[in-house]
Amino acid sequence: MTSRPAAAHQHLRDLVRLRRVRDRMDREYAEPLDVEALARGEHMSAGHLSREFRRAYGESPYSYLMTRRIERAMALLRRGDLSVTEICFAVGCSSLGTFSTRFSELVGMPPSVYRQTVAHETDGIPSCLAKQAGRPVRNREVRDTAPVLA
Repeated sequence: MTSRPAAAHQHLRDLVRLRRVRDRMDREYAEPLDVEALARGEHMSAGHLSREFRRAYGESPYSYLMTRRIERAMALLRRGDLSVTEICFAVGCSSLGTFSTRFSELVGMPPSVYRQTVAHETDGIPSCLAKQAGRPVRNREVRDTAPVLA
């Protein structure tokens, strides 16, 4: 049986590892990342990483990574100089269909519609404010209406 101090110490070590995994996803969102590779980098099993990541951050590593990719895609769509397909690949997605589906789930509209509507609503707004106002919403938080920019 594991003692309480040892278990607490292990939990803190896991949190440090999870933070490194999350930071890596934030930095390398456009790279081909998978749970097995992320876990291997921290000397953890994929199952343990997934369970502990969900416990710490409230979502799976895949969901977290896709949200980062969609946030970056939103910024690129607001910029307006790349096609949706180019943006899909630029943010690390390998399937336009999966990218568009996930974008629609998180943002409430397809990427092309986002570009046409929301992107124009943010003209003249500093990018840091536009990013915050248009932050994607994870599945469990989805509202019945599209995000409204103030």
